[in-house]
Amino acid sequence: MTYHKDNARTGQYNDETALTLANVGTSTFGRVAFFAVDGKVDAQPLYLSNVNVPGVGVRNVLYVVTEHASAYAFDANSGTQLWRTSALGSGETPSDTRGCGQVTPEIGITATPVIDRTRGPNGALYLVAMTKNSSGTYFQRVHALDIATGAELFGGPQPITASFPGSGDNSSNGRVVFDPKQYEERAGLLMLNGVLYTAWTSHCDIGLYTGWVIGINAATLQQSSVVNITPNGSRGAIWMAGSGLAADNAGGIYFISGNGSFGETLNASGFPANGNFGNGFLKLSTSGGLAVADYFASFDTTSLSNADADFGSGGALVLPDMVDSGGRTRHLAVGAGKDAKIYVVDRDSMGKFSTSANNNYQVLSGAISGSVFSKPAYFNGALYYGAVGDRLKAFAISSARIAGTASSQTATSFNFPGTTPSISSNGNSNGIVWAVENSSTAVLHAYDASNLSRELYNSNQAPNGRDHFGAGNKFIAPVIANGRVYVGTPNGVVGFGLLP
Repeated sequence: MTYHKDNARTGQYNDETALTLANVGTSTFGRVAFFAVDGKVDAQPLYLSNVNVPGVGVRNVLYVVTEHASAYAFDANSGTQLWRTSALGSGETPSDTRGCGQVTPEIGITATPVIDRTRGPNGALYLVAMTKNSSGTYFQRVHALDIATGAELFGGPQPITASFPGSGDNSSNGRVVFDPKQYEERAGLLMLNGVLYTAWTSHCDIGLYTGWVIGINAATLQQSSVVNITPNGSRGAIWMAGSGLAADNAGGIYFISGNGSFGETLNASGFPANGNFGNGFLKLSTSGGLAVADYFASFDTTSLSNADADFGSGGALVLPDMVDSGGRTRHLAVGAGKDAKIYVVDRDSMGKFSTSANNNYQVLSGAISGSVFSKPAYFNGALYYGAVGDRLKAFAISSARIAGTASSQTATSFNFPGTTPSISSNGNSNGIVWAVENSSTAVLHAYDASNLSRELYNSNQAPNGRDHFGAGNKFIAPVIANGRVYVGTPNGVVGFGLLP
């Protein structure tokens, strides 16, 4: 279990049999549960069925992590807390905000964890926590928790440290050095072929930082690989609105880097001669260690970075294989950022960089009308985007090309940060798009996936505030499992489902 359901980050929860287009409505569906925790829930909750909990029995379990550096397991049916584990070391607290208002009031566990049911005696939940001690020293540590008991596994927790050849920000003796206090693990964790991949962002644009991806062996919690994408420059951190690094079945990792140094002077292979890939759509190879295997950068990438109008504010999505009009199978990925353009790349040849033109597979200008601080979802031949100040829109895909005009859109416009939709279905039937409207009184919306103008339900419809759940969280996306829809809040997780 992982961020947005799968490593492609499609947001398709396509094994949902209880929720249908017919029974999701105000009279039959609403708020049914609340799971209280000790801090803000910025990560997606994760759900597992049939977990054998010692002394309790087999349960469906909801896992929740908080910015107070705690991990919880709840009985998803009854709401009973099964266990809680703190990621704080002795005498430690969660990190302060580091002078940045993006994650407040404290920083503990921000990134969505990942669960591998094959690890340890019962399965393992992997997370990264940021803490500090009374001396003001900051720590980034990786934890692996037994999913049945919450106990630490594999000798954890282990500190995360790294260095990489380069002369960029915070370098010494020819190597850039990972400074725990300058970074935050925001992007959802990725588990791929036995390696846990972490991607690091800064606190706002404060201080000396560069762009790190660090691989950790899932069995030992020791570093297995590392790459820095701006080793001879600065910035280039990995934001993506909390969405995880995406991966395909061939072992490639895909993500979008934020504003930072980019080398417009290219070598003979078309790569930046100085090794800097700020503000780009990147592909990493994972065989033999991490390395940039391919990339795409827009012709105006440097000016966009300088204006803080970068590509890296939105997350990447790996599309399923598609056949184009010439009969060729295309392997595509998609992303969008602050310039309100949707960029599609061919994962076999991403387009690299030219000063005069964009050489990627497809660019959609005008399809969305706001910056993207979210990520899309994919379902049944359509791409769903919720930009800032824009309506949530569906774009049909035909012959491996995304339509430039929405096939349907919602009546509601979504304020900052837009919305990251999730989609429940039973295979290709009963597709429902779930989207959270972020505000002081957040709203959960449900739409017919085949026609977004048809709203099935929203949490403001029931009388007397029956389904209200308080303020929203900036980057939260709904999770759907076993007839329930789960949404993180500033003090817990609210569960929606069919009313008794």
